[in-house]
Amino acid sequence: MYRFLSAALVLLVMGCGAPQEAAEPARPAYDGTRVGHFGYGTPASAEQIAGWDIDIRPDGMGLPEGSGSVEDGEWLYEEQCAECHGSFGEGVGRFPVLSGGEGTLTDVRPSKTVGSYWPYTSTLYDYIRRTMPFTQPESLTADETYAVTAYVLYLNDLVDDDFALTHENLASIRLPNEGNFVPDPRPDVSNSRCMADCRDAASITVLSEVPTYVPASMTIAEAAEAEPAHPGAATYDQYCSICHDIGVAGAPKIGDAAAWTARLEHGGIASLGTNAIKGIASEAGVMPPKGGFAHLSDDEVTAAVAYLVEGSQ
Repeated sequence: MYRFLSAALVLLVMGCGAPQEAAEPARPAYDGTRVGHFGYGTPASAEQIAGWDIDIRPDGMGLPEGSGSVEDGEWLYEEQCAECHGSFGEGVGRFPVLSGGEGTLTDVRPSKTVGSYWPYTSTLYDYIRRTMPFTQPESLTADETYAVTAYVLYLNDLVDDDFALTHENLASIRLPNEGNFVPDPRPDVSNSRCMADCRDAASITVLSEVPTYVPASMTIAEAAEAEPAHPGAATYDQYCSICHDIGVAGAPKIGDAAAWTARLEHGGIASLGTNAIKGIASEAGVMPPKGGFAHLSDDEVTAAVAYLVEGSQ
């Protein structure tokens, strides 16, 4: 009898009784003195911050160790960058121009390049490191990034052809337009929302609406009177046309009926929409998820695909 009771007591102590629901993790108390604090979440750890904290200051702080020459950069640039930016930084299609433009900043249409407009060499290195190449961002090593940066500087006549860029000398390369950038003198302010003498919402009416998509060849008034545009037209023109107008990275061009017909044979337009949303890489080319514009909704992407297909038949 005693041994039976002792065994039962041990089982209870060990938690072998009826299963219990796990307690919810405690949330931090709401602190009304902290702007934007809603009482949930946890502070980022040092390791998490380190993964994002890769920005580089103009004085060179944050640069990884390494080096790259203009000569090495030329080979990398031709392989990874020229398809979009041109062999001499002149830009292809709607992709940015990287070189030239000196003396144009006062023109009606200035050419804002690394040599004519950008303020710091660190910005060039940082941007290439984070976002290039377009279809495979953050795929370049530190040395490769130094080399490509050096070559872009060379295209702007800022360094010689035998120059090697390193983490030690990058901050010494000064861009021509640096002196025309000034600190923002406006103070930081935080105003309280006005909740007195508010206008009656019922008295506010919409007199007219601007069309969501206005072709470059039309005025706003003309677009308002015209037939509604294809729901995918605006997304295509602003985002997809960057690649599909000129066929970057194997992207089938709009209007190329043969290319689109071949792709439709593998699952139809639904499969094309899935590939555009999730991304795909094949021998024919590379399609980043949503073309690299993660903020686009699935519906916007599929509408743009439909616009592409319909415009290519």
